Amino acid sequence: MRVVLLLVTYHLSLITASAQVGEYRNSFAVGVNGGYLLSKVSFVPEVPQDYSDGLTGGLTLRYTSEKYFNSICALTAEVNYSQMGWKESILTINDEPVINRATGLAEEYRRKITYIQVPLLARLGWGRERKGLQAFIQLGPQLGFYLNESTEANFDLDNPEIYERASHISGPTVGDAVFSNMYHMPIENKFDYGITGGAGIEFSHPKIGHILLEGRYYFGLANIYGNTKKDFFAKSNHNTIIIKMSYLFDIIKTKNPKIK
Repeated sequence: MRVVLLLVTYHLSLITASAQVGEYRNSFAVGVNGGYLLSKVSFVPEVPQDYSDGLTGGLTLRYTSEKYFNSICALTAEVNYSQMGWKESILTINDEPVINRATGLAEEYRRKITYIQVPLLARLGWGRERKGLQAFIQLGPQLGFYLNESTEANFDLDNPEIYERASHISGPTVGDAVFSNMYHMPIENKFDYGITGGAGIEFSHPKIGHILLEGRYYFGLANIYGNTKKDFFAKSNHNTIIIKMSYLFDIIKTKNPKIK
């Protein structure tokens, strides 16, 4: 299923780039992007979570190839620094926060995972190209390259209040009970990949450039931990919601007086 999704997205990108049956375009713009993201990791067995927030930002490249009927076809590539991860929701069986006996505080745990991400997106836009507003959607594969990880916790990771928890996924082995001890599990798979897509609006002006506001979702197809029969987790993939702004300026403009 993963391979099929990637192949379908790849071929859609090729079609958009090569099918020159509409109004010809040869425009190239570069710029920067930055935004805010909320991420979780889908674990099986399940780990109760809240969204972990982080920042993302980097370089954007866009090539516009044609206008087919009313659709402006383009390819977008980015190279981004992104802070992913998860934040465990540590609750009792009564859905109340677990209070650490030593500190008297509600236990909190968060894992931050930093990647260099490279999305490659096929884009369709509707509206003005040079001056005014344009709505757009874009979809494509995304690659991620692990940089580092860090842990934030307000309790002793070797001695969590395991008997108070609704979920015993994390914690040490005690008696006959078996726990994953995931707090001490480093990320195993350093290469991430998946599908990302979103929608947004763009404001363009010849003297200003292009200002974009976009909402995007990323669904990871790779697992951050091993998923063989001997591994604890059968699934551990990223899920991320992203809100970002971008600023692009034209390097090459199509010479066509009809373009508005």
